Amino acid sequence: MILNSLPTEFQQAKPIIDTIEAAGYEAYFVGGSVRDTILGKPIHDVDIATSAFPAEVKGLFKRTVDTGIEHGTVMILDHGQGYETTTFRTESGYQDFRRPDQVTFVRSLKEDLKRRDFTINALAMRANGEVIDLFDGLQDMDAGVLRAVGVAEDRFHEDALRMMRAVRFASQLGFTIESETAQAITDNAALLTKIAVERTRVEWEKLLMGHDPVRGLQSLVATELYRYMPHMADQKAMLQTIMALPAWQLPTINSTWTFLVWAMDLQDSTDIRSLLKDWKTSNELIDHVTAAWKALNALKQRGQLTASELFDTGLPALTTANTVANLFGFGQAQADMDAAYAALPIQDKHALAVNGGDLIKQQIVTPGPQMGQILQQLLTAVVTGQVKNEVPALTELARMIADTKND
Repeated sequence: MILNSLPTEFQQAKPIIDTIEAAGYEAYFVGGSVRDTILGKPIHDVDIATSAFPAEVKGLFKRTVDTGIEHGTVMILDHGQGYETTTFRTESGYQDFRRPDQVTFVRSLKEDLKRRDFTINALAMRANGEVIDLFDGLQDMDAGVLRAVGVAEDRFHEDALRMMRAVRFASQLGFTIESETAQAITDNAALLTKIAVERTRVEWEKLLMGHDPVRGLQSLVATELYRYMPHMADQKAMLQTIMALPAWQLPTINSTWTFLVWAMDLQDSTDIRSLLKDWKTSNELIDHVTAAWKALNALKQRGQLTASELFDTGLPALTTANTVANLFGFGQAQADMDAAYAALPIQDKHALAVNGGDLIKQQIVTPGPQMGQILQQLLTAVVTGQVKNEVPALTELARMIADTKND
């Protein structure tokens, strides 16, 4: 196969390959960018594999960075772009099921491609668009099949995360995992516990945001891989429930976790924090999901949110909550929720027309807990429309509240 019209990213990187080849070495585009170009999908990073050893690569270019020199990877900086260029290599001795004990640089493209995870990722492409397919990856791509290169169990012993990558690709590409590859995942699923949670989490999020998440989840359940994911061992029923929902897709990482905590029927924010902490998510995500979960509860109970709930949740988490609510059948039109939020007198506490310094100057309060309590009451009064967000009205209300507290 020859691709006659290459994306701009390849055209921009072509001088790198030309320089390496002019020096007498082989060089190819490899990996996901080749796969996605053939599938007609947008590409991201362009990776290059070469027969030149790292020192030889560095000798050909003025600006390079040793991004992974021990594994043969050098970043070539050219015209403001960085291109990861990796020497053909073989690997051996995966005692931790995550990374090789030994890396050996070789001059053979075939030896390099043999260590790739799946046939559709074991494709190489020359600078002129000619695709090199040594493991029938094009045939598997046409058939919509995900197949391990060589012996599937060997590939998963080299890096157990590849099992999660398999179910993730099933979701993203809508492919079916070939039977021997699926059986090897089932047989080795427990090895997933050897993998850092952060790495598993990335694949899990991508699965849930895939084009066909149900297909990915079906493989996850069929292979029992889910049993070795944090907090998921007893969630088969939950997974089957979300697989039975009408066609759905999740647009953001925030929405994936909000979707999960709702589907898992977690009862309080403590449980949510425990789950997300164990998955090593950020505090920012935890706060977002917790706010969205509270809004979901209100939507489920009453079908709408009060002004205070809209304000406290904030538009980003409101959008997440409503996205998830619509998947479960109790959401609103997003335009209606956006309009309700826009109609709030203020959307940010810093927009309150008075602050603590103003109250002190007016000799209404002194610094301390009472000042914060009064400001919160003023904020609530403005958000709920009880008082206008104007200095005279807020000052008067603050004085009344203070007098009441001092009685």
